[in-house]
Amino acid sequence: MGPITIHLSCVKDTYSIKDLQRDTATAVRTAEGGTLVTVTRFDRPVVHVISAARLGGILETMELLADADFTKQFKLLRAGKLKFHPASSLAD
Repeated sequence: MGPITIHLSCVKDTYSIKDLQRDTATAVRTAEGGTLVTVTRFDRPVVHVISAARLGGILETMELLADADFTKQFKLLRAGKLKFHPASSLAD
């Protein structure tokens, strides 16, 4: 058995505004890959960059949580109080 090689990739997820100006494409690719990218000014976070897919998921979750009927059913589900039936039991 030969030696085991491990490749670690370190994805930068925090950029100063100056770094972002230089590495915008890299930061965008990182965000597209699902990583939250933080942009700082004087070492303080000022903005976050996320992918459109991740933002869509966040907005969909917020929309669902704003729906009282969904929230009620979700609480029942988590409490184990909902009963599920197989799809085959549905009438044609």
